[in-house]
Amino acid sequence: MQLPPKVTARAFERLAEIGANDQGQALRVAVEGGGCSGFQYEIALDTPKEDDLVLEGSGQKVIVDAVSLPFLSNAVIDFSEELIGARFVIENPNATSACGCGTSFSM
Repeated sequence: MQLPPKVTARAFERLAEIGANDQGQALRVAVEGGGCSGFQYEIALDTPKEDDLVLEGSGQKVIVDAVSLPFLSNAVIDFSEELIGARFVIENPNATSACGCGTSFSM
């Protein structure tokens, strides 16, 4: 059964810090073909479109398009601050392998 991705409180807080919603923007999480492992994540600020799934929290929005949704079923969208930098990360139970860069995966 496909369940929508979950967004952590930390990810919503980071969107609030950068003022995404104040600019009418949401965090778009999409899956595209390519990357080192077959699929790659595209994460960017964007304006919501009509067929997007909108996940809301703390007054912020994360959006996923209908094509990407099956690839992100049960995934967790989080924000991570590490020595290599701060970034939005995706923990995806559907991925059978992932690339070291963290933006590419296969199923």
